[in-house]
This record gives sequence, C-alpha cells and structure tokens, in this order.
Amino acid sequence: MLALVGLPGCGKSTIGRWLGRALDRPFWDLDRAIEERLGCTIAEYFAQAGEARFREIESQVLDELTQMDLGVLSTGGGSVLNPVNRQRLRERGQVIYLHATPLQLFPRLRHDKKRPLLQVADPFQKLIELFDARDTLYRETAHQVIDAGGRPSRWVVDQCLQLQALRLANPKHAA
Repeated sequence: MLALVGLPGCGKSTIGRWLGRALDRPFWDLDRAIEERLGCTIAEYFAQAGEARFREIESQVLDELTQMDLGVLSTGGGSVLNPVNRQRLRERGQVIYLHATPLQLFPRLRHDKKRPLLQVADPFQKLIELFDARDTLYRETAHQVIDAGGRPSRWVVDQCLQLQALRLANPKHAA
C-alpha cells in the first residue's frame, strides 16, 4: 500500500489517482470511501454528528483500507490526528507526505465549500492552525516527504514514482 498524507488541498486525491494508473494499482480515496459508507457528504456528516464521531468512522475505514496489500490510498487531511491511524499507515504501507504551506494552498482552497474545517470566518488562519498542528504528525507518519507546494501535479507524481523505484531497488533505505 502506498499512502499519501498532507493538508487539505495539497493534491492527495489527484496525485493518488495518477499514481494508481502509473503503478497499475487500485486507487482509494479515504474521504470518498467514508462518504459511501455514510451515505452523505463529509460536510453534511460533520454538521449532523460532529468532528469527533467523524474521526471514529474515519479510523474504521482507514483500518479496512490499510489492510489491503496493493493499492494507492489518498488519506483525509486529519487522519493523522489519531495515533493509531499514524501507526497503521506507517506499519502497513509506504507513506509519502505531500508537503505544502498554507500560503501555497490558500489560493486553491479559498472558495472551497466542501471542506468543513475551512468554513470559518478566516480560512487562511485556519489553514495556518492546521499546518501548525499537523506538520509534525505528517512527518512522523511519512517515510518520505515531497515538496508538493506550487509544483505541477505531473512533477509530484514523477517524484513519487522515483521514490517508489528507489525503495523497490534498495529496500533497506525505504524508511
């Protein structure tokens, strides 16, 4: 399993989909899998049940998806908040952190209405808070970090593929 972690909007779903095709592996988007399980959008579920209940469902679905050996998984931006999720990701697969700063992400997220945590008066400040709270957790979870901020998606995919090729060619340097 190859898993991608990072802030909302860093490209996990787009990059993951492309990696799945390039590696000829199935692609799973954790957020889409959760929405299928819930029968509603994450934003709707947040409004109905709250973030704490959402995080419980997120952990259940993440556990199921990380037990599959082959595939590419795009995680939710907050999935690393749970120590059990971080451990499962790190132990069950190869994890790449798509690093991007709030300043790099804000232009693509400022009008996004699908991300419940960013539906606040100052979404840029919220991105800064998320980055401050999560950057260390993403780094703790990841085997590799790629600077994805401001980079074309194709470049990020190529970097991920190079890391995968290196890891497969020399497994003792994988982590």
